[in-house]
Amino acid sequence: MKNLFETVRVEEVKERISQLRPDSERLWGKMAPAQALEHCSRGMELAVGDRMPPRMLLERIVGRMIKPMVFGNDEPMRRNAPTVKGLVVQDDRDLGTERERLRGLIERFATGGSGVCTTHPHAFFGRLTPEEWATLMYKHLDHHLRQFGV
Repeated sequence: MKNLFETVRVEEVKERISQLRPDSERLWGKMAPAQALEHCSRGMELAVGDRMPPRMLLERIVGRMIKPMVFGNDEPMRRNAPTVKGLVVQDDRDLGTERERLRGLIERFATGGSGVCTTHPHAFFGRLTPEEWATLMYKHLDHHLRQFGV
């Protein structure tokens, strides 16, 4: 499974992030490129334990059903997938600022390895192993980069 503990994946994602432009056309969804990068940074903050949203009953049920589909293969995440409420970004953002913030979080995650991963349960999927966090973070970043064709 592709994941952010693999140096080649980290470099791939960073290169793709550098290709985003303020006017990159989205292929689905509502976020602008800078908003998507902030959204991804918030996702990375989940993985390292900087954000710890509560788990709601509906999210627990849905997460239990889709977890095998997300972690069972290398298929990309589906378009317009549900998101954790605290990860939604609606205000305007600066692309350069958000790009650097996300790159820093990716580097922190990748160099920290399994020791940097939170033990706090994911809002949808519950407890994740470090390898599952690394897979989920790659898939999430890939999803939003594909959203803008990069």
